[in-house]
Amino acid sequence: MVPTGDSGFLNLYIFVFFLIFAKAYYTPIICKIMKKYQSYTLQNWKQIPQAASIPAEDRRAIEVVGHVLPFKTNNYVIDELIQWSQLKDDPMFTLNFPRKEMLLPQHYREVEHLLYNGDTQSLKALVEKIRCELNPNPSGQEHNVPEFQGVRLHGLQHKYRETVLFFPRPGQTCHAYCTFCFRWPQFSSLPEKKFSMKEDYELYLKYIKAHPKVTDVLFTGGDPMVMSASLLRAYIEPMLSPTMKQIRHIRIGTKALAYWPYRFTTDEDADEILRLFDDIIHAGRRLSIMGHFNHPVELSTDAVKEAVRRIRNTGAHIRTQSPVLRHINDDPKIWEELLRRQVGLGCIPYYMFVARDTGAKHYFELPLAQCQTIFRKAYQKVSGICRTVRGPSMSDHAGKIQILGVSEAVGEKIFVLRFIQGRNPDWVARPFFAKYSSTATWFDQLKPAFGEKEFFFESELDNYVRDALERDSGAY
Repeated sequence: MVPTGDSGFLNLYIFVFFLIFAKAYYTPIICKIMKKYQSYTLQNWKQIPQAASIPAEDRRAIEVVGHVLPFKTNNYVIDELIQWSQLKDDPMFTLNFPRKEMLLPQHYREVEHLLYNGDTQSLKALVEKIRCELNPNPSGQEHNVPEFQGVRLHGLQHKYRETVLFFPRPGQTCHAYCTFCFRWPQFSSLPEKKFSMKEDYELYLKYIKAHPKVTDVLFTGGDPMVMSASLLRAYIEPMLSPTMKQIRHIRIGTKALAYWPYRFTTDEDADEILRLFDDIIHAGRRLSIMGHFNHPVELSTDAVKEAVRRIRNTGAHIRTQSPVLRHINDDPKIWEELLRRQVGLGCIPYYMFVARDTGAKHYFELPLAQCQTIFRKAYQKVSGICRTVRGPSMSDHAGKIQILGVSEAVGEKIFVLRFIQGRNPDWVARPFFAKYSSTATWFDQLKPAFGEKEFFFESELDNYVRDALERDSGAY
């Protein structure tokens, strides 16, 4: 017979073993129950537990700037990405929370005055005025929206021959808003500037069938991954039918991997999302998740690593992209680490963009020459497997223009440029040259080199856009 004392120890061992087993078995279930999405906006951000550590001046800036530029974050960003002990220089805080300098000084003073003097109507009018001054739809996006069968398709852009962009109405928000976002009008009170499907979806499918050269569909927003699995399936599944064989590649643009990776792991319909991805692959289409990662921190958590693993197991590719941004990643060492981490997780580096000329661009922008230097120095430090990244690239009205480098020719210092994509496919991969500028931050600030009056494509650009729209195609 076992002595009483030993029985107590035996019971203790059994209890400890049970706890270890229970932790291993039930942790995923507990996480699924407990990790619920919680968003924070201007209405409730002061409820963030860490908000008390934000200096008073910065708290005021969140209120002022947040009335002009959309503000939204969530509990994952708050708890796992932001370093609350160093808010002044923390890139993730800057990517999510409005800072005073994101508005021009005059705009900040005007909004602050009306906000704290209770003039609601005047404040609303001022905010709308400022927003309209911030170039809400840069790069001629309105020219990308075609008409078809007498209907303007508000939820579609067709700029390049092979690719159309779809803007599903339920996907026109995000898990959190990037403060640099060039699509900020999607989240603001500028209805005429928003891209969103208002028409019968069948009409969009008919548009694709009428343009047999379209092979790629990019679902974008906002963020399509805010939609339920069933809603996303309703948009994608018709493209998997035998009647839509021309569609070879489906892309989904998303920030969810960086800002809410639980969308692919423990959300209630996460498994349904992955089944949809698997169905796309088994239908003979290629699926690319276009992941937006702006800083290595976004690739550091166990949650994002697990999300990447689960997505890749479906056969989908994850292609990664980001603008180069002052205050965030304006250092070759950061880009070197960003590229290495992406490839280390099995992702494919895709684009380094130049920050678009909209919203808080004055806060985030960098001279083109500096962007090119950052790209070149990072590119030199990584292995060939990381060099799938292309950049720095400007998504200009005419197309995606890459800065290949800085050189000298005929006694003149120049930028060497080329089109990665163009409204006219014939422009693609043709090198051309601009006068070097140490201060230019966007293509429209550059001048042709060697005394030329205009760049080679300019004389046909306006006619090309007009003719394409008149043909109800949006692009050739």
